Amino acid sequence: MNGFEKRSLAKKKLVLAAAYELMNTPRGVAGLTIDEIVKKTKISKATIFKYFGSKNHLVQQVFADFLTKMADQARETMAKQLSFEEKMYEFVEIKVAQLAQVDYQFFLDLMEYYTQTADQEFAAVMKLFTEESFEIMRELFHQGRQEGKIDPRYSDDFLMLFFESLTAGVSQPEIYQRLDYTFTAPWTEIILKGIAPVEKH
Repeated sequence: MNGFEKRSLAKKKLVLAAAYELMNTPRGVAGLTIDEIVKKTKISKATIFKYFGSKNHLVQQVFADFLTKMADQARETMAKQLSFEEKMYEFVEIKVAQLAQVDYQFFLDLMEYYTQTADQEFAAVMKLFTEESFEIMRELFHQGRQEGKIDPRYSDDFLMLFFESLTAGVSQPEIYQRLDYTFTAPWTEIILKGIAPVEKH
């Protein structure tokens, strides 16, 4: 990468960081303007549009980067030499930390954009993220079964639905806004107990 390419990449990252900061507020995407990004970054409108094409594409890139970072963290956890239970604790901690860092409106906007299919490039990013997430979860379930921590009666499809329903519940405003790090351990314990094999007496 030559000097020009490095400078261009640095500017793109600066624009993305400024856009994320503006979007991660109670105003969300509605509060994002190119003028505000110019003010924050001192990068011209022409340069911003050259890099991203449109405000909508910039918004999509911010969300894509956010999801990519989430996926990277999940892959890093899966690569560690940890037991199934240790990985579960780490996954829950990561999820709580991620949700604590974003305003609820950012989360709502992300969900709205997540379901969009009009932009093929963004739809492809979302499809890849979903497929990778499912693959990571299936790998985790496989490890859990091997270690005797997941009841073999529970299929991958059932477990996926179980975890999706938990995530959907947490996404509700009245629950989302009450997230607390002190709940991470007991929450994970309850999940692990719920999917564990039944002890025979």
